[in-house]
Amino acid sequence: MAEFRMEKDSLGELAVPANALYGIQTQRAVQNFPVSGMKPWRAFIWSVAAVKRAAAKVNSELGLLDRSAAAAIRAAAQEVMDGGLDDQFVVDPFQAGAGTSHNMNANEVIANRATVLLGGRPGEYRVHPNDHVNMSQSTNDVIPTAIRLGCLWRLEELLGVSAELAEALRLKAREFDGIVKSGRTHLQDAVPVRMGQEFGGYARAVERDRERIARAADGLRRLGIGGTAAGTGLNAHPEYHARMVAELTRLTGLKLYESDDLFESMQSMADALDFSAALRTLAGTLVRIANDFRLLASGPSTGLDEVRLPPVQPGSSIMPGKVNPVMAEMLNMAMFHVQGCDLTVQLAAQAGQLELNVMMPIIAHNLFEAMQVMIGSIRAFTEKCVRGMSANPAKAEGWLARNTIIVTALNPLIGYAAGAALVKEALSRDIPIRELALEKAKNRELERLGGGDKISPAEIEAVLGDLRRFTEGGLLGSGSGGG
Repeated sequence: MAEFRMEKDSLGELAVPANALYGIQTQRAVQNFPVSGMKPWRAFIWSVAAVKRAAAKVNSELGLLDRSAAAAIRAAAQEVMDGGLDDQFVVDPFQAGAGTSHNMNANEVIANRATVLLGGRPGEYRVHPNDHVNMSQSTNDVIPTAIRLGCLWRLEELLGVSAELAEALRLKAREFDGIVKSGRTHLQDAVPVRMGQEFGGYARAVERDRERIARAADGLRRLGIGGTAAGTGLNAHPEYHARMVAELTRLTGLKLYESDDLFESMQSMADALDFSAALRTLAGTLVRIANDFRLLASGPSTGLDEVRLPPVQPGSSIMPGKVNPVMAEMLNMAMFHVQGCDLTVQLAAQAGQLELNVMMPIIAHNLFEAMQVMIGSIRAFTEKCVRGMSANPAKAEGWLARNTIIVTALNPLIGYAAGAALVKEALSRDIPIRELALEKAKNRELERLGGGDKISPAEIEAVLGDLRRFTEGGLLGSGSGGG
């Protein structure tokens, strides 16, 4: 068998691998863009194929496409959607503007596979890539539609892993709620909190970011398919847009809407940018949480050591017994990458000109990559870090006992200035603030705020004797405290 077949396009002839389902325009793209060695994400392959499958059905129903050709296109497109032809999608993400190369890669693969299904050979094109597979379409409305569909295709998976992380953090909040520990602001000692409150805050932050992603995704549900080259709908049937949205809704099971302005839907990548920004917000939250975990687990001998993260692998090639917070470190790196993807989307989204944004291929690649990285890293972090972590109550309570800032609860009794003086003396003498305050009260050296009465040891004990009460709010030194 020959290794190559010759194909012809408007620029001339070119050799294409004989058994390839892609054709000459894809081959030109392979030769023109040997940039990164990367291939399109599965979400991009799936979503473009979904458009092609729906278009074949709609065009056939409108009497524009032969039924046998439409049936073959639909069958071939379904094979692509199912992942059976992924190896035929070979165009680098860094390619011709707007995504013409990726669109033609899909057109050619589906056309050749449909041709084979009709008894022909690759390259015969009994079903034509442009005239049949791409009927009523342009790259300019296919690619923005595919970006929206691809993000929505993986949305539930992303929301699912985010919900699992939030629930795992919520379970730890309940498990750790009995541990009273030193709060820290500015990385310095602050008023006491419960470890459960700390972890409950983490859980709620993830939940809120998950809600932001779901809200932003609603903007992706408006499809501009049918605008064809510039938004006018030239070469598409007047009913094509509405029928396509209905068919894509049926085919994908996604909630989709018709665009109220096809020009806006083709000119603007703002919906994609909004969705990317929501991903970036969750990424920022996860970086913060991962950093907190690394601080809380630091040491163990010379750090905070308030929580213990699961030891999933040795931490050093030279230091025996060392275990590092590798899952938190992984999450940091993954989220930095997601934030980089978002910056690319931002720059590309603002680069649209007149009727089209030609930077759509890199918008698609970075959105799909961000979702892939987020889904995998969040799932791994939840399973291998959060669920298996434990608290170290002795160390947390030990740090709290040395925290001079619990003097804050005495403010209503002795005032801010007297409290600051106690902190300064306690630090200089290296003794607990409670011990110093009791000593001063016994010696009748603490005066009630406003002058006059002296503070008694019993009043000091009533305020500082139960540190859990500090975590429940109220005015502990005024007789009207909470708890």
